[in-house]
Amino acid sequence: MNNISLNYEYVKGFVDDNDLSEIQKRVHKCHQDLLNKACPGKDYLGWIDLPKNTNQEEIKKIQDAGNWIRENSDVFISIGIGGSYLGARAAIKALTHIFNNELPDAKPRIYYAGNSIYPDYMSDLLDVIKNKKIALNVISKSGTTLETALVFRILRNFMLKVYGKKETYKRIFATTDAKKGALLELSRQTGIKTFVIPEDIGGRFSVLTPVGLLPMAVSGIDIVEMLKGAADMATQTASPNIYENVSYLYAAIRNILYEKGKVIEIFANFTHSMSYVAEWWKQLFGESEGKDGKGIFPTVVNYTTDLHSLGQLVQQGMRNLFETFLIVDEPGIDVMIPGDDKNLDGLNYVSGHTFGYVNKKAKEATERAHYEGGVPNMTITVPKLTAYHTGQLFYFFEKAVAISGLLLGVNPFDQPGVEAYKKQMFHLLGREKY
Repeated sequence: MNNISLNYEYVKGFVDDNDLSEIQKRVHKCHQDLLNKACPGKDYLGWIDLPKNTNQEEIKKIQDAGNWIRENSDVFISIGIGGSYLGARAAIKALTHIFNNELPDAKPRIYYAGNSIYPDYMSDLLDVIKNKKIALNVISKSGTTLETALVFRILRNFMLKVYGKKETYKRIFATTDAKKGALLELSRQTGIKTFVIPEDIGGRFSVLTPVGLLPMAVSGIDIVEMLKGAADMATQTASPNIYENVSYLYAAIRNILYEKGKVIEIFANFTHSMSYVAEWWKQLFGESEGKDGKGIFPTVVNYTTDLHSLGQLVQQGMRNLFETFLIVDEPGIDVMIPGDDKNLDGLNYVSGHTFGYVNKKAKEATERAHYEGGVPNMTITVPKLTAYHTGQLFYFFEKAVAISGLLLGVNPFDQPGVEAYKKQMFHLLGREKY
């Protein structure tokens, strides 16, 4: 298996052929609207052709910056929030050593900031980076997003005291708007190297732009392969036919379930490396669909861990939810379970098998048990953990959420509700205008 696949055996009885036939007509209309840019949010569709249109000059610029950072830094800090950091973090978590920062030869160690205003996190991060060679990538279209801008101010001040102006601004990379904003102005004043966030791509769809690609390049991920996987998935999802387009099939099934009262989607991850892919998915779907009093509530669990905390509720709680499992077919790395002469724990029946084998059986048991308990579920399978297949997965979900949001009757590409808490917060902080 070379491509991402969807198994929906365990939605039978909740979704039938007639349901799929009926929604196909609506999917076709949404597809045409998307293709012709006749849908809500039509000015933010640059992500659709992005994987095929990214030019070699830009890729080389990103690769060169990534190489420089790796060669000249002990620590790299990605500063951003939401779509400005989740995609890169998802890819890096998926494709590098889980304990990379703990490896003695790790260079650079990668940290994330600007995604919260936790004082303890900021204070401890400052402790960790003392006496280290630091490089920053600050990611913000406006340069004034509160969490990101506050953290950038603190870290920039820290670096200025250590390095002075010239070396500090050599070590800062900004990913921002091409024409305006505080970050762009600072870059013009100081000579900070900049990368552009395309005007026609919203934050949560920006993982395959310099927003995501620069941190990936710093981590050593092959961004050319990442874009190739996404480009191939764009080709594979070009048909409006849900039986030929795996992204549209996923979108169709989840909308049918929603219309039948399944208003919560549990995204169940069975691979630790994919835990931040799940977090990226949560923002992508939550921010795209949750508006106008509509939307499937997206939540994330990590199985089997969360079977011991939420398993009871999923098995026997309110029947208003469905699950989407994410698995990796070939994990690549595995651990053999040894035998034991005394067998005090009674586990010799699995000796000679691997963790991966047991994990696979746990997944099969979970999907069957939850289905029998009234929870429809489907499985998205990624063939391998590679840059190519991760690129496929990012594009798969972007295409799916676009059609899913249009099926819901909302604009999948805006987020007007996000501004509500900001207005209240700025008022409480004493900001005069917003």
